[in-house]
Amino acid sequence: MTNLPLPCRLVGGPHEQVSPEQLDDLVRTALDDVEDLAGQDVVLVIPDGTRSCPLPLLVGTLHRHLSPVVASLTAVIALGTHSYMEPEEIDRLLGVGGEGRPGSLEEAFPGLRVVNHEWADPDMLVHVGTVPAARIAELSEGRLEVDAPIVINRHVVEADTAIVVGPVFPHEVVGISGGNKYFIPGVASQEFIDMTHWVGALITSTEIIGTTGITPVRAMINEGAAMIPTRRLALCCVVRSGSGDLEAAAFGTPEDAWAATAAIASETHVEWLDEPMQRVIAVMPTRYDDIWTAAKGGYKTEPAIADGGEVVIYAPHVTEVSETHHEIYDIGYHCRDYFVKQWDDFRHIHWGVLAHSTHLRGQGTYDPQTGEERLRIRVTLATGIPREVCERINLGYLDPATVDLEALATEPGTTVIPNAGEVLYRLRPS
Repeated sequence: MTNLPLPCRLVGGPHEQVSPEQLDDLVRTALDDVEDLAGQDVVLVIPDGTRSCPLPLLVGTLHRHLSPVVASLTAVIALGTHSYMEPEEIDRLLGVGGEGRPGSLEEAFPGLRVVNHEWADPDMLVHVGTVPAARIAELSEGRLEVDAPIVINRHVVEADTAIVVGPVFPHEVVGISGGNKYFIPGVASQEFIDMTHWVGALITSTEIIGTTGITPVRAMINEGAAMIPTRRLALCCVVRSGSGDLEAAAFGTPEDAWAATAAIASETHVEWLDEPMQRVIAVMPTRYDDIWTAAKGGYKTEPAIADGGEVVIYAPHVTEVSETHHEIYDIGYHCRDYFVKQWDDFRHIHWGVLAHSTHLRGQGTYDPQTGEERLRIRVTLATGIPREVCERINLGYLDPATVDLEALATEPGTTVIPNAGEVLYRLRPS
């Protein structure tokens, strides 16, 4: 099945607030535009718990309009290669349990099945096509030239229609997240995830983050997503960071709904500064439970930090770097050129792990003759990760027990950013 021509319907705008009634009207009207939904197997591709999102409202609205007409309704959590969510985490994600809430998923969303994207299980993945190396070279603007197998979650591939449901934010790999990114990397296999992330790393996070256009990485993602035989739709949203408030929502194809909301997110989720920050304390919410995700506090602030400055990732609740990507403990955190100029030593490491390393460490240079790595800023962890581990992975250490956020907020040259990780900070062009 291919996508049929579909209008993109939008409600809200920068710093507006979309009510549940407006959202319901948008979804009802938009689904009326979609042909042949009756009797179909439909999959919702939803975010995990690392993003601000009123997911119970979004899923509830779609469930209300879809469940009476479709044959089956399944929600697949777009984990990429994040850790699988436990049942109690899924309940919290979808607003189940607790005072005044439904006691179970079945009570909240009758007939809805919720599953993880089991990216580590080959039986749950289906090969849908291959993007030839020459095409990858074209899309990546010459940065990569290898065949790219497109392998997607079985639930998505075997459904009649798949609907992306989730927010868009500035993103270190693709520019602005959302849209087809929920398919790739959200419900894809690790191989193509590695390729797209490494292309983003070659461009550098500083350069690509917050870009609203079709970046080379998004071009690769769109190309791969087009090979999915399922009809692809999307309910993309702009959510006020740290809340469940919807500023905007769009329904249409993943490409159109993403473009409409990415333009809004670039206004609401980017703070432009006239002067660089010297030292940033990025206070990470508990939705980030390891450095693999809490590193977003570094990604989002590094572009606006002065040369020689520092970002402190303050997350006392974090006790490990990554639950699933243990290679990061061995390679540590380095700038792009550290890996590029020693490629034969590192090419066997998952490229997504290398990319994550460079995204957090930021800009720098590496001289292979002297072995000297010069990094533009310092990155320090104030977490539950011990000093010796921080030093081993090439990051600074600060005892979180010594951090007084109120005192630091008044300290000249220090900027404390609460609820860090979603809003991007950039310097105005001079």
